[in-house]
Amino acid sequence: MNYISQEIKGHVLMMGLNRAEKMNAFNVQMLQELSESYSRLEDDSNLRCGLLFSHGDHFTAGLDLGEVAASIKKGHTLFPGDQVDPLQLFGRKRTKPVVVAVSGYALTIAIELILANDICVASSTTKFGQIEIKRGIFPFGGATIRFSQRCGWGNAMRYLLTGDMFDAGEALRIGLIQEITEGSPIERGMEIANTIASQAPLGVQASLTNAATAIEKGKEAARDNLMPTLLRLMDSEDAREGINSFLERREAVFKGK
Repeated sequence: MNYISQEIKGHVLMMGLNRAEKMNAFNVQMLQELSESYSRLEDDSNLRCGLLFSHGDHFTAGLDLGEVAASIKKGHTLFPGDQVDPLQLFGRKRTKPVVVAVSGYALTIAIELILANDICVASSTTKFGQIEIKRGIFPFGGATIRFSQRCGWGNAMRYLLTGDMFDAGEALRIGLIQEITEGSPIERGMEIANTIASQAPLGVQASLTNAATAIEKGKEAARDNLMPTLLRLMDSEDAREGINSFLERREAVFKGK
């Protein structure tokens, strides 16, 4: 049985958490399949954006600690080293954007996946929690690194150190998520993913990479890459198409070349 579904719609790869009978709790196989899905997104030139969502009522209840903890104690990593790491801590880096759509419970690794990806849409009834502290451990998938970057020190510590649950309104207030929807977060997430996929792929990837460089290596490193990246993009077919579409007053059709 596959625990991550994959479906291509246009230029978007839909990646669905598919262990609903266990509230989509991640076991070792599910972690590996998620990494394989992200690697497919990265390697397929036809794919321009990913949408991470869930089947069933809940995004994920977190890690299946009984199985995953045993694997970690044996020295195994969460994701294969030769694949893209969905948490962007180790392994291959991701250069294509991913939108996350959440509902139900979004616990532990759910928040870390939101923080490691780019845009998140949540249903109004979503319940969030970084609850590792209640299990005698601490978040090890990036929350201690990114939560304060995204949401501010006080907001991050409020939930990292207490393990308290919080709702979608609070997640929006602190900047963890970008939109709340009364309808399907998957449908809204797909709308956003399609909008991204309709833009110039090389420009999208350059924007994502430069913004990440600013956070990881500092604004000087990002600044130094601005003009070299721009000059490379200006020589692309997509840049010429962008200019022609402007002059001809029509929508641009980008090829990622």
